[in-house]
Amino acid sequence: MRLEGPVTAGQPRGTLLPTPNGSELSQAFGSPWPETPERSPCVAGVIPVVYYSILLGLGLPVNLLTTVALARLAARTRKASYYYLLALTASDIVTQVVIVFVGFLLQGAVLAREVPQAVVRTANILEFAANHASVWIAVLLTIDRYSALCHPLHHRATSSPGRTHRAIAFVLGAALLTGIPFYWWLDVWRDADPPSTMDEVLKWAHCLIVYFIPCGVFLVANLAIVYRLRRRGQSGLRPWVGKSTAILLGVTTLFALLWAPRIFVMLYHLYVAPVYRDWRVHLALDVANMVAMLNTAVNFGLYCFVSRTFRATVREVIHNAHLACTLGSRPVGTAAEPVLKPPGLPKGTEL
Repeated sequence: MRLEGPVTAGQPRGTLLPTPNGSELSQAFGSPWPETPERSPCVAGVIPVVYYSILLGLGLPVNLLTTVALARLAARTRKASYYYLLALTASDIVTQVVIVFVGFLLQGAVLAREVPQAVVRTANILEFAANHASVWIAVLLTIDRYSALCHPLHHRATSSPGRTHRAIAFVLGAALLTGIPFYWWLDVWRDADPPSTMDEVLKWAHCLIVYFIPCGVFLVANLAIVYRLRRRGQSGLRPWVGKSTAILLGVTTLFALLWAPRIFVMLYHLYVAPVYRDWRVHLALDVANMVAMLNTAVNFGLYCFVSRTFRATVREVIHNAHLACTLGSRPVGTAAEPVLKPPGLPKGTEL
């Protein structure tokens, strides 16, 4: 997406051209932004670098643990919801590696954004593809839960692991294809010129693909699910909410809340005040990006809070890993003693 990172002090300064999204539109909002020929400073300082380092250091191991636990549950139960959650976690891992590590930390902080343009634009494709995959796999999970609750007979007749795998493969392929146009995505930190038609189209496509359309699907499907559960309660039946449904409501709600600031700031940058010109918009986009990337690391806590089965599986994975490390640290040729020893004969007696 070019989830843009902080600007470093070593960047060359540029002269801004008069832009229609500078002060004229902002005056219509009653708060004119200051005209300045210099690049807006990064007032967040090293805070984004520290934040993304902590997010990657904690979120990546947690997501790897989540992947192993969900893989075990999917292999045991062969439920579609576990396959979708597994694919969602894998997409979050790719997002953390490609966007947080390569985009924010490596390119933004370590290399000070002095990267060949072809490399940056190729990375754009991977970043947008990873983001699209993560969002639209959540859409698949939403449709699956809607079908299971509102059309249970049809869901039982059509749901299968093979069908689930094909749906996930289709979404991953479509995510890669939809990421290709973002090769021409402009870096808002250096975008001093007025937005071109291509720039507006790409930014609106970004907002529609990753937020407005998925959130519309989430809203409609979740309202239908809640309505179905309320009708079941009014008819005298217990409005049972499964763990998968509770996880779905939590995942979609967290996504809508955590991504809303970035979408708002992106449109504000496009039509009111550019990031390049005003430090307040610059700071707002820094904070919005940090909040959006938090979405890649919070699902583990949600799964643990909702599902007892997931918590038990995580404990099993950790126990097995600890046991393997303990046995691997023993000297070669040393056999582990059995936990239960066979009863022996009293000392001094003979067979």
